[in-house]
Amino acid sequence: MYELMVRRDFVAQHFLTVPNCGPENEWHSHHFELEVLLQGASLNKHGYLVDIDEVKEALDAIVDRYQDTTLNDLPEFDGLNPSIEHFARIVCVSLQDQISTQTLDGLQVKIWEDDEAWASYAV
Repeated sequence: MYELMVRRDFVAQHFLTVPNCGPENEWHSHHFELEVLLQGASLNKHGYLVDIDEVKEALDAIVDRYQDTTLNDLPEFDGLNPSIEHFARIVCVSLQDQISTQTLDGLQVKIWEDDEAWASYAV
């Protein structure tokens, strides 16, 4: 199985909407780290699992979307608690739509909200 990982980091804000989360219920920033892990058993005719430049461009677009924004204000979080779990799923589905996936068997997004905590979503 081949694996390819690309990483980006950015700052965004949110506040949790579930009760009794203490300071997490207040508007605050996170320095998020986004990791994308792509997996597949075969390579394309160029010897790539996927074109890394295509992945980088897709990640740059995602960073542009979320950098310095408040997640709660974005339509994809409408009605959702803006947890890193929801965030990981939203980013993963978006990447799945943007990346050519003929040779991919798996796509995982992991989002770190700090040095100690992360959530992931995979398709």
